[in-house]
Amino acid sequence: MSSSSAPHPVGSPVITQHRTWIPLVVTGLIIGAAFIAVYVGLQRSPEPRNLPLATVGQQLSSAVRSGLAEKVDVIAVPSLERGDELVRNGDAIAVVSATSPSSLRLHYAGASGFSESAAARRLVAGLASKGGFSVEEADIVPLARYDSRGLSAFYVVFGVTLSSFVLAQGLTGATRTVRLRHRLYAMVGFAVAIGLIAATIAGPVFGSLTAPFSALALSLILLSAASAFATKALGAWLGPAGIGLAVLILTTIGNATSGATIGYDLLPTWAQAVSAKLPPGAAVRAVNDFGYFGGSHAWASIAVLIAWFVVSFVLILLRQGVSDRRTHKDVAVDRVAVAA
Repeated sequence: MSSSSAPHPVGSPVITQHRTWIPLVVTGLIIGAAFIAVYVGLQRSPEPRNLPLATVGQQLSSAVRSGLAEKVDVIAVPSLERGDELVRNGDAIAVVSATSPSSLRLHYAGASGFSESAAARRLVAGLASKGGFSVEEADIVPLARYDSRGLSAFYVVFGVTLSSFVLAQGLTGATRTVRLRHRLYAMVGFAVAIGLIAATIAGPVFGSLTAPFSALALSLILLSAASAFATKALGAWLGPAGIGLAVLILTTIGNATSGATIGYDLLPTWAQAVSAKLPPGAAVRAVNDFGYFGGSHAWASIAVLIAWFVVSFVLILLRQGVSDRRTHKDVAVDRVAVAA
């Protein structure tokens, strides 16, 4: 046993090894600074970019394109009914039509998120005021009664992600006392348990998330599995640095760019690029799609969660294989040395 791992005799002075605590402090500072910078930075001045807005009629579509430019992605539709269909399927945030020479009608999806629906309403209202139009509004896909700000998905996803990370971090540090298969069993069992618990609390108990229970539970179980196995894989390959990287990817960047607090179309370009590809963003989309938009796009998000889980699982097995080969090689060398 090395001197660094041997217990100190009672009463003997402790010799500080600076290489042990300095990386921990530096990692903590990096994570804290990144957390603050990402969350506060995204809140500074979110501006819509290519916000999907359906418009009825060629003349109105041209006016919206010229008046709002790159802020909206205009989807021309032949009728208000067709526009409503796009809104209810989650393909557009809102639809606007002219009801008279001096008035517009705006149907929007409050369930798309407070920031996105507010942005659509604000943009249409500003454009209407310039032309002397009045605007009649209607929320045709409202948020659940007990989710007035549309933040329940964020808190549920954040809670599942964080708890799964904490479990995986602890199991990564228990490699000498817990066999790999038992660690994997623990993460899978935890994913099922926390997914069912979170779905029950947010769904039937509080009524904050409206997705069918089975779809909600599936989304959260896969989120937990993806988060835990990704953390375990990064820790297995990179050590403490991998755990820090998992914090940055999952609990910091992943949750901040999930689209739950700031809508996807109001995120900066770099955040839009990673939003739907990280487990928290995929989970938020799945939960909201199943709950409000008939699950029309949810399965793409489910596929992202499954991919994170499967790839991470394979990486864990590969790392264990590398460790086993090294162990067998060391044992063989020791035997040769003893025989010599």
